[in-house]
Amino acid sequence: MKVADAMSRQVDYVSLDARLKDVAKLIFGRGVNGVPVVDNKKKLIGFVTEKDILSKFYPSMQEYVEDPFHSSDFEIMEGKIDEILEMPVDRIMSKNPVTVNANTPLLKAQSIMFVEKVGRLPVVDKENKLVGIISKGDIFKVMVGEKLPLEEDEKFHDWLSRRYDLIIDQKVRLSKEIPDLTKKLKDLNVKTIIDIGCGTGVHTVALAQEGFEVLGMDRSSRMIDEARMKLKSFSKQVYQKIKFISKDYKNLDKLLDERFDAVIFMGSALAHVEDPQQTLKEVSKILNNNAVVICQITNYEKVLKLNKGFMDFNIRNSPHSNDDREAFLRFFDEGAEGFLSQNVSVFTRISKKWTFRGLRSMRVYHLTKDKITSFLKNINFSDIKYYGGEKGFFYDNLFRTPFKELESDVLTVVARR
Repeated sequence: MKVADAMSRQVDYVSLDARLKDVAKLIFGRGVNGVPVVDNKKKLIGFVTEKDILSKFYPSMQEYVEDPFHSSDFEIMEGKIDEILEMPVDRIMSKNPVTVNANTPLLKAQSIMFVEKVGRLPVVDKENKLVGIISKGDIFKVMVGEKLPLEEDEKFHDWLSRRYDLIIDQKVRLSKEIPDLTKKLKDLNVKTIIDIGCGTGVHTVALAQEGFEVLGMDRSSRMIDEARMKLKSFSKQVYQKIKFISKDYKNLDKLLDERFDAVIFMGSALAHVEDPQQTLKEVSKILNNNAVVICQITNYEKVLKLNKGFMDFNIRNSPHSNDDREAFLRFFDEGAEGFLSQNVSVFTRISKKWTFRGLRSMRVYHLTKDKITSFLKNINFSDIKYYGGEKGFFYDNLFRTPFKELESDVLTVVARR
């Protein structure tokens, strides 16, 4: 493979008359560690890195010899920041940066970066004009990242567990969903519930507070750890109505001695398993004869056809630091046949600066109304009703409006044997 196969062709650069503050804006704004410097014909004449800028905070050897006391005062060094940021780039840039061309072998570029101890290399043409940039991250994505499969549900949610309750405003969500769930379940004489894919246990705990006996189950051990932490703040009366276990959804009849009046799959939990039909069959073994299935899923048809894959974008105050805010972008695209790729990007604001924290993708089953209906009928659930929500993903009442294929954000299915 060549550099051309991995390099970024849209390159941020500065001109010779730029100031270091212009470089710093690009470094912070783009999340890079260095910026090329070019002349008015876009020929490469230098390169400025984070290390170059930080080095100006420290005294030169001559300055240290002339005034060792003040030159070792770190507070004085910090005070130089405004002066440093006003410097022209030609006072600090490397004037003979190491470069590669588009036909350079990819691993040779990696070797050069390793030897030169740099994280990015400018890519130039025969006339030394800047045509791209190649980074260690670019090489890693091409050589390694593209070979990796999408993450499994358990690993995906392990990563997401610390922020799971932030992506959605759970307080607002539960204020809409729990009254409807409680009424529906009591009307159907439900007393015991298994919450499959319970995440951090928000529904498990809320339903226990309403008097139900609830078992919360999730394949992510970290999600269950977060769920158990919640129980410490509740009374013994509520605590005794809840169990949490972290297990795969297989051989449930051998794993569990008890039988349940209802199973709930909230927040698209059923779409997050490899084989929803098989999972429903497993769950059916531990349900009583007149049991109820309640399945809530994202309306993927609307997301794909009308929203072009975009699901939602939310900004929340972070409990991890008083000064932090966190932003979450969720979107979908087509995956292997019958599946979608669910993508979650996380950003954090610290000291009024936004930083990209990471992106994870996992495969989810492309559940539709017709597929759920077929799966439920295969396990002898024939009394099936469909409801929709139009006030945003998981922010609406559950059973008050009919499902509309290209209007509802959420599909909620209620089925009974």
